[in-house]
Amino acid sequence: MKAKLAGVFLLGVSGLPLCVAFIGCKENKPNPSAEGPAQVTVVPQMNINDFKVDHPDQFPIVTAGDYLAPMALNVTGVVNPDISRAVPVISLAAGRVVEIKARLGDQVKKGQVLLRVQSNDVSTAYQTYLKAVNDERLARVQYERAQILYEKGAIAKSALEQAEDAEKDAKVDLDTALEQLRLLGVDKEHPTGIVDIVAPISGVITDQQVTNAAGAQGLGGPNPFTISDLSYVWIMCDVYENDLDAVKLGETADIHLTAYPNRTFQGRIDNIFPVLDPNIRTAKVRVEVPNPERLMNVGMFVTATFYGKKPELHASIPASAVLHLHDRDWIYTPLGGNSFRRIPVVGGKMLPGNMQEIISGIQPGAKVVQSALVFQNTVEQ
Repeated sequence: MKAKLAGVFLLGVSGLPLCVAFIGCKENKPNPSAEGPAQVTVVPQMNINDFKVDHPDQFPIVTAGDYLAPMALNVTGVVNPDISRAVPVISLAAGRVVEIKARLGDQVKKGQVLLRVQSNDVSTAYQTYLKAVNDERLARVQYERAQILYEKGAIAKSALEQAEDAEKDAKVDLDTALEQLRLLGVDKEHPTGIVDIVAPISGVITDQQVTNAAGAQGLGGPNPFTISDLSYVWIMCDVYENDLDAVKLGETADIHLTAYPNRTFQGRIDNIFPVLDPNIRTAKVRVEVPNPERLMNVGMFVTATFYGKKPELHASIPASAVLHLHDRDWIYTPLGGNSFRRIPVVGGKMLPGNMQEIISGIQPGAKVVQSALVFQNTVEQ
């Protein structure tokens, strides 16, 4: 123990410079903590739309075909009645309305009573009729008497002719009085002061200008009702002037109703108004649409699609190749080997043969997985 201590002491005395040199060398060694943080390599994360499968041969691949899609212009419109098929209901009798049997929006049949009017015109017409009956009877008797006298040589032929003319005039007056009663809807055998106003055609009441106890003013006043035949309707659309080249007279347009999103109606463009709205720079375009089922009601908002522009080439793929996920349409395309990528697309309309139009996202000739749903389920597992 002592020998070891002496050695250490001697080393401390005689080796002081060496010790200092040793300490200096020790202090000059590089300090790892003084060099800063170590270099880190960042590895980018894999694309979340890329997938790998063990057996890619289980998923058939198809080639996207081409579809020449007509260029579509979508505009909004409103359903209106066809004015040429709207008929006013006319009250020939003036008087007070005592009963209304139809209302605005009702479906009516031809000859159906719409309202009843208490009118003095009936009594006047009936008095005229009775007077015409008496006058015709007297003129007929005088004509028969004149014939007898003329045969006996008691009167001249001119007197017979005058009696004949008087009898003919009396018949004309009687026929006129009967026609007046018929127009007023009065039975000459059972006259009454109430006039029934009936529907001239079958259709829907699209305008009403009369109420209970109101006054009917006859031909000089407003029409009590207007009936429209809605078997055909007009779609009035607003088209901006820079889109008018897509609208041509006589061509067809597709009509889509908000109330029936799965139905498509077709109409014919029958008028493009020549005057533009100076504020919004749009022109009115009128489309005539058949409405046999009466599904299109007046005032409904619609979307009209015109196909007057140059057609575009779109891709077409099997409908099974499109996956609807998170409110978007997706398809899967092979990247080579066992890798696939999910691509968002914009789907179009369904085509014959269970094919679907792809408006954007892929081009004709692209390779896609035939059954996107089967592939998605495999990836999730």
